[in-house]
Parts: sequence; C-alpha cells; structure tokens
Amino acid sequence: MDNSINADVLLSRLRDMAAQASAGAVSTNSPATTNVTATSGEPFKAVMQEALQSVNSRQKSAAALAADFERGENIEITRVMVEMQKARISFEALSQVRNKFVSAYQEVMRMSL
Repeated sequence: MDNSINADVLLSRLRDMAAQASAGAVSTNSPATTNVTATSGEPFKAVMQEALQSVNSRQKSAAALAADFERGENIEITRVMVEMQKARISFEALSQVRNKFVSAYQEVMRMSL
C-alpha cells in the first residue's frame, strides 16, 4: 500500500471542492465514511447531523486503530498517524463550519427590521 501524497492530485481535489462550493454544493468525500452533500433543499440541521456522525465515526476509527497499534498488532505507525490527522482535520473543518454558521446567525440577529 502506497501512503505517499501526490501534491498534484491533492491540489486538483482542492480545486474541485472549491468549484463545488462556489456552485452551491458542499461535499466531503472519504472512502471510510459516507458522503456528506448539502444543497439548498436540505435542512441545515440534517446536513450537520450527518457531518457530525461522519466526523465521529472517523475519530472512533482512528482511536481504535491507535489502540490496536498500542496492543502490538501489526499496524504501521504511519497509518495510525495519518488516520489521526484525518480525524483531527475533519473535526477542525466541522468546527469552522459551525463557527461560520454562528457568526452568520449573530450577524442576522444584529440586523434591524
């Protein structure tokens, strides 16, 4: 299994996600979790719940992998570290979405009628 990161592929995926975001759809693609896709027709609550479940399952999976490594099972430390970083980044991304939503809500509440 090749764990190397191809910068061109990564940059291409980031550009694709930016294009999707500007087109009105937000998606998170992960082979280990389900896809989270939001369009204007879905309630924000449902999308956030699905994203929370996805992040939670990624964190549990990374923790289980780390525990297996600690028990001495045949798991590479690089795989454990990559999965832990994926879990951390997905949590931070979800936190940023939440922070932006709260900021937008506060902005709307400050508007005078």
